[in-house]
Amino acid sequence: MDYQVILEEINNEIKPYLNQGKVADYIPALSQANSNDFAMSLQLLDGTSYHVGCSDLHFSIQSISKVFTFSLALDIYSKAIYNRVGHEPSGNAFNSLVQLEYEKGIPRNPFINAGAIVTTDSLISHHKSSLKAYEEIESFISSLCDESITFDETIYKSELECGFRNVALINLMKSFGNIDNDVQAVIKTYFKHCSLMMSTKQLCRSMLYLANHGTDPITNITHINEPKAKRINSLMLTCGHYDASGDFAFHVGLPGKSGVGGGIVALIPKKMSLCVYSPSLNKQGNSLVGTKALELFTTKTGLSIF
Repeated sequence: MDYQVILEEINNEIKPYLNQGKVADYIPALSQANSNDFAMSLQLLDGTSYHVGCSDLHFSIQSISKVFTFSLALDIYSKAIYNRVGHEPSGNAFNSLVQLEYEKGIPRNPFINAGAIVTTDSLISHHKSSLKAYEEIESFISSLCDESITFDETIYKSELECGFRNVALINLMKSFGNIDNDVQAVIKTYFKHCSLMMSTKQLCRSMLYLANHGTDPITNITHINEPKAKRINSLMLTCGHYDASGDFAFHVGLPGKSGVGGGIVALIPKKMSLCVYSPSLNKQGNSLVGTKALELFTTKTGLSIF
């Protein structure tokens, strides 16, 4: 199968959709993204990669970071992490307060904002330092993509200044006893890892361990065991796109995780990892063109988990 030709076909076919959707502006620094930008990358387990568009452009990974923080937390705490965060789809917006109140401060899953804040808190507790926890997150993702990455200071400060709902979420969970550390230290660490900057090439490479049951097929390093990798992938399928997760599974048919920065990662187990970037979002906060591109990919190749 000629993946490069397929990516180039997709690059042409998505162009009419580039003027649809809306770039995220509730985090002001994200509103500066170019709505015409598009990139798509895929990497096979043998390391062969294919790219189209601005695949070297670094963008804010936002909620894609939740896959990595949950990988670290699950590896450390195993099943005990589920005492603090569930593994069910939420069916609500990624920053909903209503469900969190009703369920007494236990987030439905680690991929909504509240859930990722809890896993961040758990990493701080393990490392006994918010700085060490952040450094571990950054180091882990850097090792996965074989390149040094860091967060964008402007986006980080923008989130700090405007992240009122996330502050409300963490304070609500603190009132229910589900946040162990200082709320400011936790929320700052959370905003930092959401502000990490990566390209589709780097993100595609970094997801390869989950496409290979937890073991990086290029370095042969096992980052997480196979049963835990299975859990993460299943959560990406059922919860990776918030209240649009069912729609994404229906149209694309792959485990994936989106971010409001415009990126989406996805994988085909034992075959490849993928990443798309296009900053204009649909009503559910997922990349509109990115979702369409992945749908075209699975349609053209016949590759999905179904």
